[in-house]
Amino acid sequence: MTSPSQPDREPVVFLKLGGSLITDKTRPETARLDVLDQLAGELQSARTQAPHLRILLGHGSGSFGHVAADRHGTRRGVNGAAGWLGFAEVADAAARLNRIVAGQLLAAGVPVWSIQPSASARCEDGRLVDWQSDIVELALERGLLPLVYGDTVLDGVRGGTIASTEELFGWLLPRLLPVRIVLAGIVDGVFDSDPLRNPDAALLPVITPATLPGYVDRLGRSHGVDVTGGMLSKVNEMCRLVAAYPQTEVRLVSGLRAGAVLAAVLGHDAGGTRILADAAAAAG
Repeated sequence: MTSPSQPDREPVVFLKLGGSLITDKTRPETARLDVLDQLAGELQSARTQAPHLRILLGHGSGSFGHVAADRHGTRRGVNGAAGWLGFAEVADAAARLNRIVAGQLLAAGVPVWSIQPSASARCEDGRLVDWQSDIVELALERGLLPLVYGDTVLDGVRGGTIASTEELFGWLLPRLLPVRIVLAGIVDGVFDSDPLRNPDAALLPVITPATLPGYVDRLGRSHGVDVTGGMLSKVNEMCRLVAAYPQTEVRLVSGLRAGAVLAAVLGHDAGGTRILADAAAAAG
């Protein structure tokens, strides 16, 4: 297989469709089919405008997996018969949403191909330590859009846990070296407080690992149930990734704003928040 560091490879973009975007997180197991239809159209447009671009898709669990995981405490660990039944129920809920997402995208002509992380991933005390992810590279080479999602994973310390989509992206980043990671949610970037509760919340247009500490106390948590840590956890993880791989930028945009995901995937001005390795990259 060709090494991802070789210059003749076509550029890769990671796109996550947040659980808050594609589900109603205040209502158990409620997918937002109209939003998925809009996003499917934007993805198809991106493929038409930039056929050379390789796109890896991921999605959150929203009101499917997060609600079940919160009820069973799966992220913290699994033990006992009831815990393992809950572990299986969370996996089933996440997979149900995955089938809905895949079905909507396929109906729009987007060649998505679902990859179940729990079938080959392994964690140690909540940290992803192994995942047979070469299948993702093969799928991209064949023109497919691999579709991964946050999933239950066996854990050598906790018994079982949950690997988030951001953590899966982190595992794949050094192997695929994406030019961009796009995180699409319901709010248009990162704000200094929860914009769904505070109409005066201010957008943070650029965040770097150096500036993040100044925002930590002000970053609000996600709206609705999120067992993987909310917005602060996501921003922390993305800052860690761009610090390690400065050739990659992260963009957080609202998928509800028509055209924002399309622009972000293509690398155009998309508004929202950019997470970059340093201030020099922001100035450029």
